[in-house]
Amino acid sequence: MAFSKFRLDEDERRIMNVLRSYGPRSRKDLATKLDMSAAKLTRLSGTLLAHGLIAESPGVGTVTPGRPAVPLSISPAAGYAVGAVVHRGLVEVALVDYAGGVIAHRSQPFDEPDPKAFAACVTATMHELAIAHRLLGRRLLGVGIGVPGAALSPDGARRWTVDSLAAWRGVDLKALFEAQLGHDVWIENDANAAALAEYYVGGLMRRCSTAVVILLGHGIGAGIIVDGRILRGATASAGEIGSLYPVDQPRPSTLDLLSTLRSEGCAIDSLLDFDTVTLGYEAVVARWVERAARQIAPIINWGLAWIDPGEFVISSPLPNRILTALVERIDYGAMRIGDHVGTTPRISVSTLEGTAATLGAALLPIHATTIG
Repeated sequence: MAFSKFRLDEDERRIMNVLRSYGPRSRKDLATKLDMSAAKLTRLSGTLLAHGLIAESPGVGTVTPGRPAVPLSISPAAGYAVGAVVHRGLVEVALVDYAGGVIAHRSQPFDEPDPKAFAACVTATMHELAIAHRLLGRRLLGVGIGVPGAALSPDGARRWTVDSLAAWRGVDLKALFEAQLGHDVWIENDANAAALAEYYVGGLMRRCSTAVVILLGHGIGAGIIVDGRILRGATASAGEIGSLYPVDQPRPSTLDLLSTLRSEGCAIDSLLDFDTVTLGYEAVVARWVERAARQIAPIINWGLAWIDPGEFVISSPLPNRILTALVERIDYGAMRIGDHVGTTPRISVSTLEGTAATLGAALLPIHATTIG
């Protein structure tokens, strides 16, 4: 069976989720935590070992008297995956191993509207990175592409993309990119991809099972994780929170901040060298942060009422200091949180330094092996 088509049963997924969440564990610990017989755990772990998805990790874990237990862990050597996302004026490509470890990340200038030009850029970059990190000959699990825009088809392969990617609209992106790249391709909304990265790499899975990741990118969108799964909705458009803002008013997004800076005389067109280009425009950024905080607060309030997440994460390719200032200025007092909520919502800033959507795109092929 091809690796990319491999699916785990419910108990195998439970084993993988514990190992991803809590790190290496002995068979005995796993059996206890999963309320599973030792014989069943041994049989299932044997299957996972045979497929190379997990590995024995001698020397890891607590030393105990007698014969030492050999912990099991997710195997990075099971393969690697590629993720790619296009931002305003640049493209990002990332490589991750099966355990979720980041192998490489590259950001470079890119301003071509043609999806085939994007595919050519991704092909060249992933090949260069594979050579640099000695991955040629290793199992490539697939390529994930994070795309800004609402789904036009239930599988999400066709999307109504942002204006700067108008040439992508309505195109079967999965078929196009698979033909251009020569590998299995997963297409996902960039906010959903960011949510996946925050869940696996950012540590959300160790803090809560349900969370909302708000991505400030081309527009504003949300990736929603419910019990460890991406919530896509009936038409694969869950999280399209940008539609809640008036169409004749600015929305809090990365492109909105760039537009605001340009209107004040700042010669900025992309995120490259953001700190250098915006020197002297700190007051403009501060005013934008104040306004964005007021616009995002109701979204968080509504999210609490509808989803009751354990945490909200603010993610963006913008510098983290801007996101931190934004979170600090959210007025909880203006929210109608409700008597059933005893504390203010937990809102954090992504620790992934703007790479969440790209890393999440790379995790799509890996996530696909662990869902039903």
